[in-house]
Amino acid sequence: MSYTAKTETNSDVWRRQFLQTFLERDLPQLGVTIPSAALRRFWNMVAHYHGQIWNAAELARALAVNETTVRRYLDLMSGVFMVRQLPPWFENLGKRQVKAPKIYVRDTGLLHALLGIHNQRDLEHHPKVGASWEGYAVEEVLKALRPDEAYFWATSNGAELDLLLFKRGRRIGVECKRADAPTLTPSMRIALTDLKLDELYVVYPGEKRYTLAKNVQAVPLAELVNAK
Repeated sequence: MSYTAKTETNSDVWRRQFLQTFLERDLPQLGVTIPSAALRRFWNMVAHYHGQIWNAAELARALAVNETTVRRYLDLMSGVFMVRQLPPWFENLGKRQVKAPKIYVRDTGLLHALLGIHNQRDLEHHPKVGASWEGYAVEEVLKALRPDEAYFWATSNGAELDLLLFKRGRRIGVECKRADAPTLTPSMRIALTDLKLDELYVVYPGEKRYTLAKNVQAVPLAELVNAK
């Protein structure tokens, strides 16, 4: 297993071999007839869009296929739990809101393999380091909180929320910040008001929980994970 490998090199080799085996053996056994090379190019492209809004036209141009084809690839990889499509939440707020899903490679280790990140040093110097942590945090929060429904929210003027969770009739907002001491931002204030959040968690890789404002807490990711 990649996580229990004795060295970063062994972990990297295991993950790259897994990618090849999954595409060339496992998917065909499930009846998938799409060439493995085509799906590998698509998966690599999704890795570079990790944490971004889905843009079918842009990916179709990059892969020299039509939008229907990339949509089929996306649905396939989502169906085998390799990619997450996080749907947008939109309601009548008098604002233009994003209505396309956000996409993530669900396994952070596989994301790094697809991006050519071989070790911790590579990760710390990679432009996707923030998006990598966000995707990891999103997966862990969803497993820990087990919401009834999960969305992200964004407007055309830049206000956004990483996760809008509905659980037992409550609206819970989650922002994932790879920062030592996150602070309250204008975007968070807008989300609190516009989405009528009951509470907002600012999840970060620190060790101390603290209050940012009324109904807003900075919460260590480890605390949420260990509370499962």
